[in-house]
Amino acid sequence: MRAACFETFEGPIAIKNLPDPDPPVDGVVIKVEATGLCLSDWHGWKGHDPDISLPHVPGHELAGVVQAAGTAVNNWKPGDRVTLPFVCGCGDCPQCLSGNHQVCDRQFQPGFTGWGSFAEYVAIRYADVNLVGLPDSMDFVTAASLGCRFVTAFRAITAQGRVGAGQWVAIFGCGGVGLSAIMIASALGARVVAVDITDDKLDLARSVGASETVNVQSVENAIDAVRSCCGGGAHVSVDALGSPQTCFDSITSLRKRGRHIQVGIFNTEHRHPAVPMDLVIAHELEILGSHGIQAFEYTRLLDMIAAGQLHPEKLIGRTVSLKEGIELLTVMDRFDQTGVTVINRF
Repeated sequence: MRAACFETFEGPIAIKNLPDPDPPVDGVVIKVEATGLCLSDWHGWKGHDPDISLPHVPGHELAGVVQAAGTAVNNWKPGDRVTLPFVCGCGDCPQCLSGNHQVCDRQFQPGFTGWGSFAEYVAIRYADVNLVGLPDSMDFVTAASLGCRFVTAFRAITAQGRVGAGQWVAIFGCGGVGLSAIMIASALGARVVAVDITDDKLDLARSVGASETVNVQSVENAIDAVRSCCGGGAHVSVDALGSPQTCFDSITSLRKRGRHIQVGIFNTEHRHPAVPMDLVIAHELEILGSHGIQAFEYTRLLDMIAAGQLHPEKLIGRTVSLKEGIELLTVMDRFDQTGVTVINRF
């Protein structure tokens, strides 16, 4: 198979002909039809994820067709159109038995704990627990764009943030996760303030549901600007970027008893950022993480898409080839891409 592979962290990523994978006993091999390009892939290439072993094939936001199934797989067969969450739960550990597959003790993550989807084929473990059947009406590019960003944002907004109609939600960072969170919160009836440093991303944020926008480079104090938009502070704020500044600003922008959701991943040197703990205590703030989604929670998401309440296809910036995708991966920290990029030509 053709696959993108790197042998050293921060080193060259080359397209190679690698052996086709065999299905695990409890898993499947998927013929990849589309795979998203995500900042998490950049973090993996940089060496920020301790689970990656070299050489490595990145990629974790995928959709495709089951090519082969292991002998212990009961629910899936060749020809099935599928996607999956980027965190695959084992189904048997205490976390999975409590319904929290997204923090499984023995999780499998394509593109991190195993080779990923920047390839013609990818092997996936725990298939019966994690695969999600795609409706015939959904194309593979849209399905891949759900990836980790849209579904992670969905759980962050609905389960962790408990966002409801009429609430103010502040989203810091209008990349794939941030734009997804804006669309989802807006669909739930919330009023959204989008925060970023570029006007083109803020324009896109308005087009997918933001009520207000704040360009932090155009205001004297971003926190004051957000709090003013929200009439005293956000009920829920999301750091969708992952930096000490956006994390601090997100927490500080909350009204009393508000909820901060951390979705953006920090660089290694910033993994322990400063937190305004005085405000957390005095204002009884909640600080919550959000890490993926369970496969069974896709049902509500897909139902909202089918009902026309969510339009993830609007977030797709462009489609590219595998060669173009690996060139873009190494410069994702420049944050100069608008919308989601999906590889659909291998």
